[in-house]
Amino acid sequence: MEIENKIQELRRELQQHNYNYYVLDKPEISDYEFDIKLKELQELEEKHPEFDDPNSPTKRVGGEVTKNFKTVVHDHRMYSLSNSYSKEELEEWETRIRKVVDGNLQYVCELKYDGASISLTYVNGVLEKAVTRGDGFQGDDVTNNVKTIRSVPLKLKGDFPEKFHIRGEIVLPYEGFAKMNAERVEIGEEPYANPRNTASGSLKLQDSAEVAKRPLECLLYSIVGENTGVKSQFQGLEKAREWGFKVPQESELKNSISEVLDYINYWDQHRHDLPYETDGVVVKVNDYHQQEELGHTAKSPRWAIAYKFKAEQESTRLDKITYQVGRTGAITPVANLEAVQLAGTVVKRASLHNADQIEKLDVREGDIVFVEKGGEIIPKIVGVDFTKRDPDSSPTKYATHCPECSTELVRNEGEAQHYCPNSNGCPPQIIGRIQHYISRKAMDIEGLGGETVALLVKAGLIENYADLYTLKKEDVLPLERMAEKSAENLIGGIEKSREIPFERVLFALGIRYVGETVAKKLAKHFKTIDALASATEEELVSVDEIGERIAWSVVDFFKTEANREIVQRLKDYGVQLEISAEKLANQTNTLDGNSFVISGVFEKVSRNDLKKMIEDNGGKVSSSISSKTNYLVAGANMGPSKLAKAEKLGTNIISEDDFLQMLE
Repeated sequence: MEIENKIQELRRELQQHNYNYYVLDKPEISDYEFDIKLKELQELEEKHPEFDDPNSPTKRVGGEVTKNFKTVVHDHRMYSLSNSYSKEELEEWETRIRKVVDGNLQYVCELKYDGASISLTYVNGVLEKAVTRGDGFQGDDVTNNVKTIRSVPLKLKGDFPEKFHIRGEIVLPYEGFAKMNAERVEIGEEPYANPRNTASGSLKLQDSAEVAKRPLECLLYSIVGENTGVKSQFQGLEKAREWGFKVPQESELKNSISEVLDYINYWDQHRHDLPYETDGVVVKVNDYHQQEELGHTAKSPRWAIAYKFKAEQESTRLDKITYQVGRTGAITPVANLEAVQLAGTVVKRASLHNADQIEKLDVREGDIVFVEKGGEIIPKIVGVDFTKRDPDSSPTKYATHCPECSTELVRNEGEAQHYCPNSNGCPPQIIGRIQHYISRKAMDIEGLGGETVALLVKAGLIENYADLYTLKKEDVLPLERMAEKSAENLIGGIEKSREIPFERVLFALGIRYVGETVAKKLAKHFKTIDALASATEEELVSVDEIGERIAWSVVDFFKTEANREIVQRLKDYGVQLEISAEKLANQTNTLDGNSFVISGVFEKVSRNDLKKMIEDNGGKVSSSISSKTNYLVAGANMGPSKLAKAEKLGTNIISEDDFLQMLE
């Protein structure tokens, strides 16, 4: 009993010293004293394995090896943020918000740190899981590596909820990054390019002991979960600090957009004084009820926006313009540049977008061009230094034929891009379509990556995504770097993809303009691939939010004999090409043709459940009241202006009980 008490006391003591040093930046003992206590604890734990604790401070040094990082589905999706670059865009954002939300609005301003996004899960105050952002729906389990980061608490203190998730950014401070690079240069290794990529790469190192050597930090900014007891974003930041998390002190509560702009202007000037990389400010509506009311678009929350600081710009020589072919046949001109350092990375290529952009900027090979890296991941050319142009240079003549298959390019009326029409004979289009089919948001075929797809096509084993279902283990084993286990995983992953629901299969088919959201709408409306394939343009346009361009593209896809054959083969192989009976059982047309707005706080069902019930029964959910709104479902604490607008327009105002009765 005495030994166990000694171990527990040492753990408590070390956790507190760790918190004082890495979170509060106020150490109370020397590094030497800390190391002596840690060594004492390690020796006691080794002698008494019966008192093992996976969250002991001794685990910080790493040692766990992860060969394959398991994919984990996020309980709550990790959205990306929409970006703004000007005062006008911020004011437009506020105008949109005020149309939906009543009452007083407050904003939380937080610095946008440039690192690797992470979601930490705590159960009963203990770190259970750390998952990377991934595609927002699912990410990689990197718990062993994250446990080595000293500013991530392994055990919490205070009045924390039973279970919750907390999101943040894993960053590498400038000082630590410079030290790491100095050590690499000393031993003759290449220095790392920038702190952000190094932080992100650290999370996927197989040996956690190597991660432990890196001076990573974790800055937290968002609590997510049910029944957390937190009512606002700013309260969440304060609570997280109390529980032991490192939450940047620079976050502030503001009462107007003009106050927000003052904050942005201050940090645009002072950001270089910070110990970490930051590329902007995140502005969030403070009140959680208002956040819930505003909801999300398909990609980002309506209640938050990222204001990006002015992009970095450099000039360099444009050596050559080449052309890339995408999976839909779209041609993208690429500027191949003399290497230049920009925003912490070496840039050798930049997008030129299309023929109009080249003509507008009058970009030519041999020009000195201005390259910018702003909100986009891919750098872009924003201008030409005409004072340095060779007087003998001639204007760029845009490509007339596909660089891969030599087919003459076409350009549809009203479109900016040129296309290669040889969709079934152009190698990048063939490979690209299959790579899209297997991607995470589509069929998510485990064990099969983009490079393997290219190898399969080049080896003549597949020509389209339906061919995947004919592959056998012995077919793929001869491929480069393909071991027995890898081959089994690949075939297993293809087999499992037959269970993927219809709306994701529809997205995976790669029909032009049919993204995730459109695929969901079409699957829900037509319910089977046969019904969709036989739909006319008029029938498609009658579906909510489906425009003429999408309708034309869907009809054109199914008009092609080769596409119809591939779809038929997928059906024969057991791929889900209709909404499952189980899902259909929960759907009706009871609310067909009716538009609803939900406002306030509800008792019996959550706001998200209300939305789902409306959509499952054929209704449409809108964020703001208009003459097209049929019903306002009014909960407690609903804003007076929304109620007044509904009354003025003669909208039916119903309670939560009235709505539930409608469904019965």
